[in-house]
Amino acid sequence: MQKLTIQEIISKIENEEKFEAVSSDYSFTIKIESYVHYVCGAVHDGHQFRKELWHKCLHTEYERWFEEDPETKQMVETHPIVIAGCDSRFEYDLNRAPESAIYTDAWGKQLWKIPLTETEKQSSLKKHANFYKVIQALIKKLEDLFGIVIVYDMHSYNWKRWNREVPTFNLGTGKVDNQRFGESIEAWRASLSEIKLPNGIKSTALINDVFKGNGYFLNYITTNFKNTLVLATEVSKIYCDELKQIEYPEVVQAIEKGLKKRLKQHAMHFYKEYKSN
Repeated sequence: MQKLTIQEIISKIENEEKFEAVSSDYSFTIKIESYVHYVCGAVHDGHQFRKELWHKCLHTEYERWFEEDPETKQMVETHPIVIAGCDSRFEYDLNRAPESAIYTDAWGKQLWKIPLTETEKQSSLKKHANFYKVIQALIKKLEDLFGIVIVYDMHSYNWKRWNREVPTFNLGTGKVDNQRFGESIEAWRASLSEIKLPNGIKSTALINDVFKGNGYFLNYITTNFKNTLVLATEVSKIYCDELKQIEYPEVVQAIEKGLKKRLKQHAMHFYKEYKSN
């Protein structure tokens, strides 16, 4: 893995170079093993939290972890194009627009005991902006090459927060073209429901049950690229004990194994179906 500036990363994409890198500010990683028509993203995978902000933050390390999406990068790491955040959403949220990316409160609790300075905010927002410069270059290159692109926008959610049965996998499709891509959306839902999981965990998948897919990552790509479908794919945190902060590697591995085959198959079918539309 290389450490590259934003411009170096963009230049490599524009020149169709294969590479794996961390951004020079260590805010995200990107891997391109080959130029294909599909991308895996894990914007909330990161847990880094800038040390200069520690004394200002009211949320504990555990509270931050609880709301992040740990292991979502690992679940898709075998695929050829993967981009993932390294920083905690509590510093800045890549799945929110710039004007709301820095929280004042989080899940009903005030976040900062001392307000952030404008300099501190801008330091975080620069990383947010740089990430989207790379997304812009990446999706543009892939649309130029393939005409049609699909992005698997991986997240996780806390199922114990709900007082009803919730699905193992949830697809949020409220902001995508369901009329055009409905067949592919349903195919992805059906495929997810067939993933085999250990420890007696059943695999269920529903559309717009717990989340509707309103994140900025999806909205940014959908707004700027009319031939790219983003599938906001939420995994219930059945792969950890979210109350005790214990992760279950055998469940993470089972999800990764299921996605290794099924995600690629789905992406290939998507391309065949929509490349000439």
